[in-house]
Amino acid sequence: MADLPKCRRATWPEVERWADGVAEKVRHSGARPEAIVGLTRGGWVPARLLGDRLGVHRLISLRVQHWGVTAARDGQAKLTEALSGSVSGEAVLVVDDITDTGESLRLASEHVAAAGPRTVETAAFVHIAHSKFVPTYFAEEIPRDAWVWVVFPWNYWEDLRTLAGRARELAPGVEKVRATLRERCGLEVTADDVRRALAGEG
Repeated sequence: MADLPKCRRATWPEVERWADGVAEKVRHSGARPEAIVGLTRGGWVPARLLGDRLGVHRLISLRVQHWGVTAARDGQAKLTEALSGSVSGEAVLVVDDITDTGESLRLASEHVAAAGPRTVETAAFVHIAHSKFVPTYFAEEIPRDAWVWVVFPWNYWEDLRTLAGRARELAPGVEKVRATLRERCGLEVTADDVRRALAGEG
């Protein structure tokens, strides 16, 4: 049977609130990052939003690919692209969108630490309590017994293509797919979005 998890579609107002919350915690700690490392792909937008709020202009990328697909919780994290710039001697904040297993942020922070920074801290907008890695800063914590797959604005179409494809295996047809996503995932999407997703668009 197709794996269709409970989902929560994050909104841009929530994203802005999370960014404000993490930035405020960083400021309150007294730490001032000189460089922000954003994990591509999920952490790239959060990293840019935090850089804007904290006045940090050095934004560096690091790609940690999670070998799994939407809502597959057994994927393995693997470093696939090294740091795009030097962090030697700097105070660094490593950013991802969410810590679910926490493997991506853990692996990234270890890689950054090996590159000779003065300090390394980590941040995520959302932290799920069962994660084995707890970031230094996070804006919202989801209890382990309330796990959901968070659909962020920057991966909406990717997630919808996967979930709609799974829903179609159970009941083909746009309206049946919409109903399945609503009932099984708690995800309300338009018929047009389902059509685009099933066509590989978006």
